[in-house]
Amino acid sequence: MIAKIMATRLAILLLMSGAGFIVLEAMAKPQFTSIYVFGDSLTDPGNNIYFTNSVTKANYWPYGEFLEFPLIPSYADTVAKGADVLSGVNYASAGAGILEETGYHYGRVIPLSEQVSNFKTTLNQLRNKMQEEELSNYLAKALVFVDMGANDYLNNYILPGVYRSMATYSPQQFADLLIKLYTGNILELQSLGLRKFFIAEVAPIGCIPFLTRSGPVPSGKCQDFSNNLVQIFNSRLKPLVYRLNSDHPGSVFTLGSSYQLFMDLHDNAEAYGFTVKDGACCGIGGRKGACLQCHVQIEMSTYSGMKLILLKLPTGFLLVGFTTTPPTHSLSAYSKWQQCKRETERERDCACLLIKLACSESTIT
Repeated sequence: MIAKIMATRLAILLLMSGAGFIVLEAMAKPQFTSIYVFGDSLTDPGNNIYFTNSVTKANYWPYGEFLEFPLIPSYADTVAKGADVLSGVNYASAGAGILEETGYHYGRVIPLSEQVSNFKTTLNQLRNKMQEEELSNYLAKALVFVDMGANDYLNNYILPGVYRSMATYSPQQFADLLIKLYTGNILELQSLGLRKFFIAEVAPIGCIPFLTRSGPVPSGKCQDFSNNLVQIFNSRLKPLVYRLNSDHPGSVFTLGSSYQLFMDLHDNAEAYGFTVKDGACCGIGGRKGACLQCHVQIEMSTYSGMKLILLKLPTGFLLVGFTTTPPTHSLSAYSKWQQCKRETERERDCACLLIKLACSESTIT
């Protein structure tokens, strides 16, 4: 029952956005030959589940198949299970971004460039099913949904202890870099025969619990710093979409105003039937957590005088952070984990707390 209520509300939310309207219309009355999705955890139906060295998996409620929505098959299932590709394929990967290094501290993810490469594999499958002219018409009438960029901030730029992006680029320079790479990937898809694109803005990431609970943000408010960063990126998307339409008259590029949509939802949550707007719906730490399925063991080790924070995975250890500051200070994250274990029996929550600390504290570099 809860899942159905969630699905109904999500459907209402999708209908408010251009993307959802197009997708749901396509399901009810086919206007497209297929739908191809490129994105992150917001659209990942389970592409990371076969990675043994990844903690960003979307194979639990409320992600993927657990939403009880009719889903486009994941790329992983088309490879591992031979799922049919004629209705479309979802290539999205939780934790992934436009930059190839984004999200690597969580283990294996599929960046946008690799998602595009995976589409080429699907394209070869389609060539075995259709003649060239039929395939060309099929691709021209397919819908491409692209929603990327949030993790390039969440799991890259605003983690200066893990990534060097903030030290290397100003907010404007970083947005320009993302747009340049984004454009290249979109045009590569267009060059392969796809013609109808829906490109979504980055939503207000400063409103998610992971960030509002990580710093001095007033109750019910959002973190302005992160929201301002993605607004710089979004401000470059509109002219990009205009330029793409101008330069490629045989194609259609549509911009989805996700930022304002979700800000309206946040500011008027009760009007849309939501009673909680500052709590994570899944994952760790109840309302204070993030959507990570944490079934991993945390260990500390020492190498060349550095304290290493490791996740013990089935195939070995994944380094999520290391400290180079004096021991009395550098072990702050580890100490908080130990304190958490003493105060609660939910060790999973404590393990994920350490992951969060390892990726956010300035002492972890």
